[in-house]
Amino acid sequence: MYATRISSLPPYLFAEIDERKNEAKKKGVDIIDLGVGDPDLPTPQHVVDAICHAAKDPLNHRYPSYEGMRSFREAVAAWYKQRKQVSLDAEDEVLTLIGSKEGIAHSAFAFLDPGDIALVPDPAYPVYKNATILANSIPHSVPLTEENEFKPDLESIDSEVARKAKIMFLNYPNNPTAATVEKSFFKEVVDFALDHDIIVLHDNPYSELTFDGYEAPSFMAVDAAKEVGIEFNSLSKTYNMTGWRIGFAVGNSEILRGLRLVKTNVDSGAFQAVQVAGITALTGSQECVKSNVEVYRERRDILIDGLRSAGLEVKKPKATFYLWAKVPKVRKISSSIQFSMFLLERAGVVVTPGIGFGEEGEGFVRFSLCVSAERIKEACERIKGLDL
Repeated sequence: MYATRISSLPPYLFAEIDERKNEAKKKGVDIIDLGVGDPDLPTPQHVVDAICHAAKDPLNHRYPSYEGMRSFREAVAAWYKQRKQVSLDAEDEVLTLIGSKEGIAHSAFAFLDPGDIALVPDPAYPVYKNATILANSIPHSVPLTEENEFKPDLESIDSEVARKAKIMFLNYPNNPTAATVEKSFFKEVVDFALDHDIIVLHDNPYSELTFDGYEAPSFMAVDAAKEVGIEFNSLSKTYNMTGWRIGFAVGNSEILRGLRLVKTNVDSGAFQAVQVAGITALTGSQECVKSNVEVYRERRDILIDGLRSAGLEVKKPKATFYLWAKVPKVRKISSSIQFSMFLLERAGVVVTPGIGFGEEGEGFVRFSLCVSAERIKEACERIKGLDL
């Protein structure tokens, strides 16, 4: 019944977790969900006020432009200049997206023909691999190992594979590992891409959720980055706007043109009232972002201390709202799925098994910081009670 490309997809991890979680809820279990990364903090009030006003304007009730409002793209360019010291031409180096996930998925259709190779990090956000599969192309796994600080070893990529690869997905600060990089790493990526004629697609939605003095660089801040790639970003994590579906891609104008060609055939652009709210978020006071970061820092420290007290091995991340913890070798637990089910069934705590992000994610689970400090403390107490 279904197309081959659909049957080739693995089950979408978060949907499967939701199913198990709902089963536990039906049994009356008090679930503490440290699984999916969906901010529990509200969208800033001035952004909410902006969309309420914009939604009443009949001019915003019609089809928007495919590339997004000029004023929104100018706001993105101004934000990049201020936050990342990157100069962008709002006319052809910024493209509005209905959330960055949409743009990432559509990029596979813009640049991959059937049988082409995409270099996909492993572990990684599942959309990179799944979009490649939907484009009838070949995802080539690039391991992110703890030994290499969860960065790809570019020199270890087979030369024949590198020669044939059309695109490379990257994501720093990283989901799920919370790994971070410096600009020097992006310079290596640019050189690699130039040597092998590869398009780099850098996913950067956690760029503002950084701690302890670390500042996440933009891929576009590196010399010649505009020659080889684009960067995706989103208002979802920075401004607690996951449900609003507004994001953007910036960088190489020819690459963005290819993505825009796909989008003009499959969507009709982002609702203008949401773009107006996005302008308010990007150009208004950033105190709300600083406040978010402080909340996540406090939660991070509580969860780190609690998990370590419970016997889990976990490093303190400098960015994102995730912790990447090793599966303990106890109670005949041998996989991330087994440990996740153990925590759900015995403690009512939901975490994401690392295997869901790729084979290299096995041996780890991801904890999210998207619940209150009080609930995180409760989760830690429950896990401690398991006597790991």
